[in-house]
Amino acid sequence: MEKGNILISHAPHIWRGFSTSKIMYIVVAALLFPTAAGIYFFGYYAIYIILASIITAVLTEFVIKKLRKKRFIMDGSAVITGLLFALILPPRLPLWMVVIGTFFSIAVAKEAFGGLGYNIFNPALAGRAFLSVCFPKEMTTWVLPPHFNYDAVTGATPLSESFIYPPDKLSLYKDLFFGNIGGSLGETSAMLILIGAAVLFAFRIIDWRIPTFYIGTVALGSLLMGKDVLFQVLAGGLMVGAFFMATDYVTSPVTGNGRIIFGVGVGVLTVLIRNFSSMPEGVCFSILIMNAFTPLIDKYLRIKPFGFQKKKKNA
Repeated sequence: MEKGNILISHAPHIWRGFSTSKIMYIVVAALLFPTAAGIYFFGYYAIYIILASIITAVLTEFVIKKLRKKRFIMDGSAVITGLLFALILPPRLPLWMVVIGTFFSIAVAKEAFGGLGYNIFNPALAGRAFLSVCFPKEMTTWVLPPHFNYDAVTGATPLSESFIYPPDKLSLYKDLFFGNIGGSLGETSAMLILIGAAVLFAFRIIDWRIPTFYIGTVALGSLLMGKDVLFQVLAGGLMVGAFFMATDYVTSPVTGNGRIIFGVGVGVLTVLIRNFSSMPEGVCFSILIMNAFTPLIDKYLRIKPFGFQKKKKNA
């Protein structure tokens, strides 16, 4: 109550001081760590991809909001979508493809469903899946960082069939951890992804269940498949997917048990796609598939109100 006026709002009524925009910009700050790795390892062209994606995302959302006669709020959600989308792209993707993919992420995967809070699928991953279907050659064309120094390795990404392990596996693990390896722009440095994730955990932005059960399931599944567990965890987009994609508030379950099921489901799908499909990486489509199951998970695992009792049917 303030000067006789009563403020009426929907639940929850306990507020920790984190608005939607503040949460979004904390995530942006956390993403700056893998972003820095992408620029360092793949050069200044990475900056053009990032800027093209973010600018397109913000402009697309602004125009669509105006067309829908809705208020445009610079809450940071479009910036996150643009930045995340850029970080899961090949480091030399033509900028016009970046613009098309970003437009799809915002216009179709987000605004067509009603905007922030209503989208079913993660917009950045939906945009990547769209580009993978439209431009399969360009989306699988990779470059190696200039610091990469293994002559015995062919192929740019560790999960591709043409990749040959170097004689020294310890050096390979080191490069996978620090980021000196081929791959998408912001997915190669597990170390900086973990630092960004630590920021999110410190501010309690994300819950531990989804990334823990996701990575744990992939590790266990890889072990059962006879694969190199550490390699499977560090390679590809698993780390960035586990901490920054699968934990998306809108497209992941709201309950603790639901998040465990979600994490296990994404992990199982990732292992299956990596081992039994023609695609070397399964993170993108695994998360998108489980996004579709999120409403079902929430329906059957929703929390019952305190004191709720099921009404007995009359005999």
